[in-house]
Amino acid sequence: MAVHESAENYLETILILSKKLPVVRSVDVANEMEFKKSSVSIAMKHLREQSHITVTKEGYIYLTESGKAIAEMIYERHELLTKWLCSLGVDAQVAEDDACRMEHVISQESFDAIKEFLKEAL
Repeated sequence: MAVHESAENYLETILILSKKLPVVRSVDVANEMEFKKSSVSIAMKHLREQSHITVTKEGYIYLTESGKAIAEMIYERHELLTKWLCSLGVDAQVAEDDACRMEHVISQESFDAIKEFLKEAL
């Protein structure tokens, strides 16, 4: 099942927040992404329906295996692409912003090639 860019961003945000907070709630996601809570609630419903997250009765959000796999893939891409762009002399904020867009569209083949190149180059 294909996952849209917005879903990937939500999953990545949940992953990042879960590393910083004891529990993740919709309000935390909304604050982090600077979105309205109502928009986040709709997105969480869709992610739940796709079995990428579970939400407890207390409102705590947890990634499922599939959600965590997607989030970790996107996060790895984001981190590596940001570092790569910075190593090329790109301003850190520009690199961060560009990596955020690139992480969703780059093929696995191209990403793997960049990853392998950076292992040897850096």
